[in-house]
Amino acid sequence: MSVLVLAEHEAGQLKAATLNTVTAAKALGGDVHVLVAGSGAAAVAEAAAKIDGIAKVLLADSPAYAHALAEPLAALLVDLAKGYSAVLAPATTTGKNVLPRVAALLDVAQVSDILAVVSADTFVRPIYAGNALATVQSKDAIKVVTVRTTAFEAAGIGGSAPVESIAAAADPALSAFVSQALSKSERPELTSARVIISGGRGMQSGENFHLLEKVADKLGAAVGASRAAVDAGFVPNDLQVGQTGKIVAPDLYVAVGISGAIQHLAGMKDSKVIVAINKDEEAPIFQVADYGLVADLFKAIPEFSAALPSPGAA
Repeated sequence: MSVLVLAEHEAGQLKAATLNTVTAAKALGGDVHVLVAGSGAAAVAEAAAKIDGIAKVLLADSPAYAHALAEPLAALLVDLAKGYSAVLAPATTTGKNVLPRVAALLDVAQVSDILAVVSADTFVRPIYAGNALATVQSKDAIKVVTVRTTAFEAAGIGGSAPVESIAAAADPALSAFVSQALSKSERPELTSARVIISGGRGMQSGENFHLLEKVADKLGAAVGASRAAVDAGFVPNDLQVGQTGKIVAPDLYVAVGISGAIQHLAGMKDSKVIVAINKDEEAPIFQVADYGLVADLFKAIPEFSAALPSPGAA
């Protein structure tokens, strides 16, 4: 049977996480269909149709899906699910919000945060904050699966799948959009950034994050934070990296003033190169770091920033 992937999009653009999820879906076997639900989302559907290996794009264009509310999306997926062997979504804020509702309505067990596909019903997923991997088998007729996108390569572009318009599902009227406050930044988004510099409790205050921002601007990097820094109110929670934040796997991850709690390591330990700067030489972060510097960050970071060329410099 076919596999259905819930596409994520924003401001008329298909999110990269969808491409990684398609790769996971193709590993299950069978045709892969992509669902684009939104309002005025025809351009997103056309972008999805160009993903390699896609057999069909389903476009549910309705005001009900303008703000990606979990309840209307779950109702739509439940209506569609009976024609599929599996329903997949990225293990992002949206996917983690929608798919548990789908699983509950279908009365099946969700398989969360998969790292690999063994077969059509068997998956590898992390447990114990990523310290162990479990191979799990689902015997449910419809598999409901969230995908850790950093574990799968992005699907290529070059396909030409047909786009089929479908009707909106009945709105359960359990939620309504009120407002949203969007943060704007010229820096790359955390989950897609090739370089990330993150600060922890050692930054001491939110004002001190400007030290990291200067380095980030020179490196073209995203700025992240540990949960300790977020809980202390230094930075907003959309910067949090870790088990309860965003899972990242950049080419370079620089951890500044981060002790390396197991929950933080779960979110960044798949980074290709990890650099740690901490004045405590016993900090657990050094156990996973490829390069470590035992130093006062308030001296080391300004020196690091001064050594880097300004953006645009030859």
